[in-house]
Amino acid sequence: MNILIVGANGTIGKKVTAKFSEKHNITTAGRNGAEEVVDISDANSIKSMFERIPAQDAVICIAGEAKWDYFKDLTEEDFHIGLKSKLMGQVNLVHIGKDYVGSNASFTLSTGVLADDPVVMTTSAAMVNGAIHSFAKAAALELENGQRINVVCSGLVEDSKEKYEDYFPGHDPVPMPKVVNAYVKSVLGKNNGEIIRVSA
Repeated sequence: MNILIVGANGTIGKKVTAKFSEKHNITTAGRNGAEEVVDISDANSIKSMFERIPAQDAVICIAGEAKWDYFKDLTEEDFHIGLKSKLMGQVNLVHIGKDYVGSNASFTLSTGVLADDPVVMTTSAAMVNGAIHSFAKAAALELENGQRINVVCSGLVEDSKEKYEDYFPGHDPVPMPKVVNAYVKSVLGKNNGEIIRVSA
């Protein structure tokens, strides 16, 4: 399979890329350090990327940012960071990409536990995660030519525990192999419109 991985250089992206590279042709994409440079907050950048690469059998996105801050301190502009990057960035990868990928291709988006179990300072991130879930379930009803869409929704991964554990009191870290397998399930399985939740 030809698989495009956006965010391939991130903590999860590196492990997912290594796994799929064992048996598939991978094209990596990101803001830097990847084969294809793309800014997912810019629809034109996404379109340009798809025009440069051959038709893909799967698109995986493990990218997108949102502002972390106390709700009382968040501005409208702060909310727009998550709306433009993590939400519309992933929405546009599907909305634009559907016209460039092959028949029966799949899209796998990424969210996280904050959609269901938010913590302090994550109002914006939790909001966009929940929106991505609703988008994927609705888009699955209308994608054509056998195309599929799923979302991998993971808890705090073990590899990020040291950096983020103070923000997630009492959360059991998720082993990275379980997270990677969720992406394998989405790409190689027949699931469609599913939120694939990964917990410890």
